[in-house]
Amino acid sequence: MSSSPLHRALGLVTSQVPETTFEFYSDAALGVAFLATAIIAAKRMSYSRSQGGAETTVVTAFYSLILLTATLRTIWLIVPSTFWSPYYTPHAVMAFDPDHPEWFLKFLEVLLVGAGSLCLFSIFILILVYWADILKKYFYPGARRSKPMVTFLVLVSVLLIVQILNATLFLMKNYSTEGMILVNAVTLSLVSLVCVCEITIFSHRFRTVLKTLGAINQVSTESQVKRIVWITVTGNLFFFTRAFIETIFAVMLVVYWHKYGSVAEVFSHKLWDSYILLKHWSEVAILALMLYILQSRFTTNMDGSGDASADGGKNGYQTVPDSEPNNEGLPYQTVATLSV
Repeated sequence: MSSSPLHRALGLVTSQVPETTFEFYSDAALGVAFLATAIIAAKRMSYSRSQGGAETTVVTAFYSLILLTATLRTIWLIVPSTFWSPYYTPHAVMAFDPDHPEWFLKFLEVLLVGAGSLCLFSIFILILVYWADILKKYFYPGARRSKPMVTFLVLVSVLLIVQILNATLFLMKNYSTEGMILVNAVTLSLVSLVCVCEITIFSHRFRTVLKTLGAINQVSTESQVKRIVWITVTGNLFFFTRAFIETIFAVMLVVYWHKYGSVAEVFSHKLWDSYILLKHWSEVAILALMLYILQSRFTTNMDGSGDASADGGKNGYQTVPDSEPNNEGLPYQTVATLSV
């Protein structure tokens, strides 16, 4: 029994080694994928801003969030892992530890990863906020509605406060970088579960509204309904996967932390590689899908604008009349379809 702490220490040393060749190339591939996403989003955002108008303002906001997410991920993946820490897999480092001068860079790395996740989740939070506002307008026409962007900023601010508190507790030496990773895992797991529930509920109601409005105006809303379905299926798949990954990850962290006082054994190279690949390639996929949907909607608008004006919108896109002004000055049909 006396040798067990020694064995654990030896296991810790042997498990935390510089990145392998596979990890180097897999990170490089992910970095290139996020970089390409960032470049495309930047070009689309620049073009969207040049068009002007309320409709393109919504699109520009989504492109900006996609650009910020992809840029933060690119920085983290392109910069060699040895810059942040001597080890590829995470390890416990306390703030202001003189024996581990790399603690500050490790701290910055955790903040960088957390900021990227915050921006990614903000994309869907923005979608859900507008969906909720639109649905409230049609299901409760006389109810007082808050401005969607204000609601969005409040929700994002709550998540930002969690990140700030997490960083503050680390700097106050309440826990190590392992504790920061655990807090992020639990937070993302909970937010993912909430997004799954909200997307499912809102998308069902939204399809009902679109079909009703289409029947009233005698126009086809099939393309809009399909986009809602795309967002629902892919969004739920992404967030369910993310919730599952982060929940399992958090449970393993808690169990090992309670048992050994460290989670070094959780972060073996194989397990950490699987976590990174599944987590971040799913992010690339969802960002690429968002770019496709935004571009598809914009192209449809451009191609159908002539027909819409010539034929009363029957062959193209017809804006559903809005009986009361939008809080943000944005056309609701645009937010409902173009934004998602």
